[in-house]
Order: sequence, then structure tokens, then C-alpha cells
Amino acid sequence: MTWWTEGMPWRSGRWSLELRGDELADIAIDGRVVLRSIRAVVRDADWDTADLVVDRVQTRDETLMLHVRSAGLGSSFTGVVRVEARQAQLRVILDLESAAAFATNRTGLVVLHPPTLAGTAVEVRHPDGTLTRSAFPREISPHQPVRDVAALTWQVNGATVDVAFDGDVFEMEDQRNWTDASFKTYSRPLDLPFPYRVSAGGRVRQSVEVSVAGKLAPAPPASDTITLRPGGAFPEILLGASSAPDPAPPVEPLGNGVLVELDLRTPSWRAALARAAGSAAPLDVRLTGIEDAAETDAAAAALRGLDVRRVGAFASAGGAAHVSDADTVAALRAALDRAGVTVPVVGGSRSHFTELNRERHRLPSDLDGVTTTVAPLFHATGTEQLVESLEMQRLVARQAVAAAGGVPVHLGPVALRPRFNNVATRPAPTSPATDLSEGYGAHLTGTADERQSAPELAAWTVASAAALAVPGVASLAYFEEWGPRGIRSSDGGDLPVAAAIRALGDGDGGELLWGDSPDGLVWAIGRRSSATTILAANLDRRPRSVTLEVAGDVRRVELEPGTFRAV
Repeated sequence: MTWWTEGMPWRSGRWSLELRGDELADIAIDGRVVLRSIRAVVRDADWDTADLVVDRVQTRDETLMLHVRSAGLGSSFTGVVRVEARQAQLRVILDLESAAAFATNRTGLVVLHPPTLAGTAVEVRHPDGTLTRSAFPREISPHQPVRDVAALTWQVNGATVDVAFDGDVFEMEDQRNWTDASFKTYSRPLDLPFPYRVSAGGRVRQSVEVSVAGKLAPAPPASDTITLRPGGAFPEILLGASSAPDPAPPVEPLGNGVLVELDLRTPSWRAALARAAGSAAPLDVRLTGIEDAAETDAAAAALRGLDVRRVGAFASAGGAAHVSDADTVAALRAALDRAGVTVPVVGGSRSHFTELNRERHRLPSDLDGVTTTVAPLFHATGTEQLVESLEMQRLVARQAVAAAGGVPVHLGPVALRPRFNNVATRPAPTSPATDLSEGYGAHLTGTADERQSAPELAAWTVASAAALAVPGVASLAYFEEWGPRGIRSSDGGDLPVAAAIRALGDGDGGELLWGDSPDGLVWAIGRRSSATTILAANLDRRPRSVTLEVAGDVRRVELEPGTFRAV
């Protein structure tokens, strides 16, 4: 897989967009983006997304036609996505027909609004014709900020944008919860029952019409300067324990520790703990399946004699699933006490920041640290999504620190794709083996990504660390030690991303130097101890010349696309 998606630009009059597979991306008028994306989605009863295959593309002066079909998950939709451009209006029409009955949680159009709209007032037209006033939220909203939508109108940069929806009732969610750079307006409100059934021969017809009155003012030029300032202790840099099958290759420890997550409902958790402990690095242990008291006592006893920095636990079912609620944390503390193990107890969410944001009230007040994870390729899998997530990671880090109330925040594992489906309705796949011959955890429940071996992932990892390392963040855990989700291959050979972990984890302690990216594409992070080292990364498609300022010290660095450098 190449790092960047090769899109097809399309222009008609004042309008332009880029066709990326089935996605109508960066929809702009007069060269100014008004919508991040419009696309059709087909999702099954577990919220898994079927591929929408574009078989043919037809273009005329004012129209773009995609002939599409869904593939996978038992879906069988065929039809068209049609774009019509007229002066100050652009209309997207979806018409799909299902060959067979299909249970779906969502099939239809979704609209992504750019995150730069945060704080912008919006007028909401409802299906009954009434109007209400709201706003795109500034802070990441845990719940739907706008519901019961027929149209949305807002003003930006001197112009008025109106987006009207037809074919269903729509509502909005804040996708920054998943580090997506967007607010999403979608059909089929979540308070209606799902999954719902599309019958054989059933049609899904929807449309979105975008109208712009006035002319958007040009964007100010982006700066090329990053100012770094002290931010407390430099965070520990950890690796996730490998979840790949044995045999484990011999590898040298990298970074400051290993994070291992153990599901106590699976027979292989003891083997997974033993293999992680064999790394000779301090452990950050996270437990799920803690509802079994005997297994919880066994896990606590297994920690005796190990170098354990912290332990966390998460509920595995019910309303608190994947969150550290009071009962789960109390059960962990009791087991540790019985085993005579004294170690800080942390908690939060093990799936996405979404769950921490929505279920924060469930966390006990006496935690020794707060945790959450990052997996940018959840709603979409393009590299644009991966790069755009960096600025959203900064928002997640700052909001997590604010919610933690002064206790340390531990972020990770950071992975490209989710390690498991936290909204699945079916039980997660497991292995009956007591050893690791079949792997465990993410190897059975998640998806690996081809970009794990891409050279550009090293620059992305440095940029991610720069985005996440804000004051109050005590540790960052990335990927796995080795294997398909690792910084090394299954035979132990370094992948390009290993260079980023070496650079970030080179040292123990020191002072964090942190700052804001001028445009979300170039980032920098520094460590000051006996000497000052700065890592700068460029995720842009073009070379960048960046000025780094640290307490009056000015450094200039030239960065090729998709690279990082130590300065």
C-alpha cells in the first residue's frame, strides 16, 4: 500500500472535490473547503462497514456519477451516487437497491463537517419546519450535539452555508471522540431501534444539497514556526506487548516499558503475561474479564516479583463495558491486597476516548491515573484520516488531562486500527489454547494495517507523540514489540517505525518541550536534560522548512515529505 491515497480531482464551475475511492472529499467552492466529505456507507449489525466498490465513474460538465455496489458482510446493494453542480448549489443523490434482505445499523449518506467549525453557531431546521439554534461544540462532545435534523445553516468567513438533507431524519455526532477530524451528520437517529431490516428489493434513496450564499474569504497563510515550551516531565515511552503467535523472536528492549492487556476469561493470559515479563522491561498491566474472582486473585498473585509500574482494570460487559467503573476497580484493589501487591491502580477506557468522555461519571475518584487509547482508523482507513487525526489527538490529550483532575494520564496503546470491536453484538473471537501458538487479544480481534511497515509511519509516530505529550500526560504506549502490529517484524527485524521509538525513548526522564503545530502537518517535541534534543516531523505531501524556537534558541530544519529529524 502506498502511503497517500491517489484521488481523482473533479471540477464543475465554482465547485471542486477529490474522489477518493467512494468518498467525495474536500468539497470546495471557489477553492475554499466547506465540507470535509460526503459518502455513502453500509454498516451491518455490528457496525462493521461493507466495502462500497466503484465499478464505473462517469463525468460530464455538471455531473459526476459513481456506479457502486457493496461487498462483504452479507450485503448486496447496487446503485449510484450522483453529484450535480449548479452555480452556488451542489447536490449529492444516493439510490441503492438491495438484492437480498439485510440487517443494518446504518445505510445511507453521511456528511463530514470540518473541525474548524468548532464553536460556530448553527441554525437547525427540523423535519416539522421548526428552527432551533445550536453550535458546533468547542470541547469534544460526549453525546450528539444536534438531533432531529432536516437542514443545517451556518456562517463562516463571510459566507452562509446551508446543507439540506432528504430521505431520512439526520443527527450529528462529534467524531473528534475517535480522533476523526470532523463532525458527522448521518441518518437513522440512534434512539431508533437498530439493527433495522432492508428487505430484498428494498431501496435507499437520500440526498444532500449544499448551498453557499456569498463568497468565502481567503484563508490566512500558515506559519512555519513551532514554539516549544517546558511542560513538566517527559512522558515514558512504552511499547505494547506483542499479541502475535509464538515463537517470539529475540529482541532488545526499547523505550521505558511494556504495556500488556490480559483478558482473564481466556486460557492464555498467563502465557501472555509471562512473555511480556520476558522483555526485561517494566510492565504496565491492564486487565479485563475481572468479574471472575478466582482468576482475578490468580492474576494479582502472578504480579508478585515482577517489575510492575501500574495496573488497570476494565469491566467486560454491561453499561460500563470497557470502562473502569467503581465495582471493577474495587475488585482489583481487593485482589491486589490479598496478594500483597502494592502498585498504583489506574483506570479509564480501553476502547476509545469516546467511552471515557461518555462514562467519566463511572470512574472512582481515588484512581492513581487515568487511561485512554487512540486508534485513528476506525471510521475510515485512508492516510488522510491518519494525518488529520494528529490535531484531534492533541484535543483528546488536553481534554483527558482536564478530566483527570490532577492525576497522571496514560495514553495507549496507540494503534493504527482498533484492537477490537467495542460495539460488536457477537462475542469476540478467542482461542482455547493455554499457550500463545495462536496469539491472543488484538491478533484475534483486531485488524493489522499495511502501513505498519511504511517508512512514513516513523514520522507519523513522532508527530503523534508531539500531539499527545501535553503537560499531565505521564506515558505514551505505541503499537506492539513485534508482529503485524509491531515496530518489528515477526522475525524481530526493525521496521522503519522502530527508529521513531528509539528516538522518543532515548533517555529516562528529562523535561518535556512541547508546542502547537501551525497547520497539523508539521510537529515537534523536545527533551531537555544535560542536552536538548528536538524531534521534528513532516506529514505534508511536500518538503517543509520549519523554524523551531526554544527559549530564544532558534533552529531551522529542512524536512522531506513523510520524514522526521533530530535537531
